[in-house]
Amino acid sequence: MEEYGKILIIATPVFLALIIIEKIYGIYKKNDTAPLIDSVSSISSGITNSVKDVLGLSLTFISYEWMVSKIALQHLEANVLSYFIAFFVIDFYGYWSHRLAHQINFLWNKHAIHHSSEEFNLACALRQPIASLVNLFTFLLIPAALLGVPATVIAITLPLHLFLQFWYHTKHIKKMGFIEHILVTPSHHRVHHAINPEYLDKNHSQIFIFWDKLFGTFQEELDDVPPVFGITRPVNTWNPIRINFQHLTLLIKDAWRAPKWKDKFTIWFKPTGWRPENFEELYPVNKIENVFDFDKYGTQNSQKLIYWSVAQVLITLLFVTYLFDNIAKIGLPNIFVYGFFILITIYSYSELMDKSKYAVFWEGFRFLIAIAIIMYYGDWFGLNHTFSFANYSIIGYLTFSFFAAVYFVAVDFKTPQNQLVNS
Repeated sequence: MEEYGKILIIATPVFLALIIIEKIYGIYKKNDTAPLIDSVSSISSGITNSVKDVLGLSLTFISYEWMVSKIALQHLEANVLSYFIAFFVIDFYGYWSHRLAHQINFLWNKHAIHHSSEEFNLACALRQPIASLVNLFTFLLIPAALLGVPATVIAITLPLHLFLQFWYHTKHIKKMGFIEHILVTPSHHRVHHAINPEYLDKNHSQIFIFWDKLFGTFQEELDDVPPVFGITRPVNTWNPIRINFQHLTLLIKDAWRAPKWKDKFTIWFKPTGWRPENFEELYPVNKIENVFDFDKYGTQNSQKLIYWSVAQVLITLLFVTYLFDNIAKIGLPNIFVYGFFILITIYSYSELMDKSKYAVFWEGFRFLIAIAIIMYYGDWFGLNHTFSFANYSIIGYLTFSFFAAVYFVAVDFKTPQNQLVNS
């Protein structure tokens, strides 16, 4: 946990710098592909995922280390060869786990968050799941285990492999010539994120594009079919925690309402989007029929709300950085208390971004949690040792944040130009 937290402290400023550069470049080219409020939602999703990972909130039924101990035909050292093998096998593993997440109903729940943005930019690469609490696909690493690749090599290579998927989430890089035949490029990944019928469920590869060509899921970006992004059942919220469980909620409701026991069981394993017979008429959900004729969510927000949302996510990043940099010092079980505060923080300000009247309640709840933490521990998880006015600063910020939420709900949301909320 601690090592991964240190890695994220280094990676986060790099990602943020690239997101800002893309934003500035888009404005300069008069083709801004990164609306601020969409980017805030994406970065917030990345925070929730990283907190979950750093706190170790996931379960692996079969660990890679156990597989190596049982089936390795030899044992490699941690050298260039073992890292190369690990990277190649992880990419194979990534292709199939990614493809299955698109094709099986209950697996789509953990992946829908990544596709939920109706934009395509570097920030949306950070939309990663907190709903993936169980790792089902470790068995796909069997080739590496057979060759005896050390578990430490896999542990280092996995986050590196994930980080290398960041750069191709952009509309500003066009087709890249011969590289298109080897690596996943922005053009390939635009196809993957598109909801056009021509592009659905294509290009699942993560680093090497030849997996799609080998297994029949490759689709080139067509000049006459501009990609339209999002998911066919739009989430209509900026709240990354709610997005993470929207599809699961629908599956639970459909399974409960299904009259046939067979449907109650098989709905989980059916192709993504499958529902029992006549359920689209009996229990309709919002679905995009014409990809070139629908309203994007959340376009009626005031500039005040947008800038306040940016400020909130930046302050949250400061809280998260302190957590990641002091995991050992904060210790168990306190890191889970801290993690809970971060999740409530994101839930609160993203509810405000959605113009929910309940945002005031969530702000109040967050304020009470923080007061309880400071009263119980005497300070903010040892921060007073570094910054003597930490308690006063945190209480002052949370007080201001609460009254800001009251202002937005009571005043800003009721002004005529801000009353419309896409649904």
